[in-house]
Amino acid sequence: MAMGFLEVAGYGAALYAMDKACKGAEIKIIGVDTINPKDTSANIPLTVQIKFEGSVSDVKVGAEIAREYALRFNEENEIITSVIENPYEGTSALGHISKVKI
Repeated sequence: MAMGFLEVAGYGAALYAMDKACKGAEIKIIGVDTINPKDTSANIPLTVQIKFEGSVSDVKVGAEIAREYALRFNEENEIITSVIENPYEGTSALGHISKVKI
């Protein structure tokens, strides 16, 4: 079991990239969070993090696919993907905490 993360600018970009990732690998989205400052005077785009899980190989493939499709909307330096192989139980539980009800 593994957990994967995709962080990009824009909610639509995140959903598009994860739709493609879910179709290309056997992964399950477990959480969606948004990261943006409360101070709206700064011109900072909405940042979205999507957390997903599956087998180690599927999560790695899903992260690669998500990155590839996120590049259609974001620059390389605006995309973060990471994979945690065999996360501790507590880490896995934290992944299910989400701003969006799944």
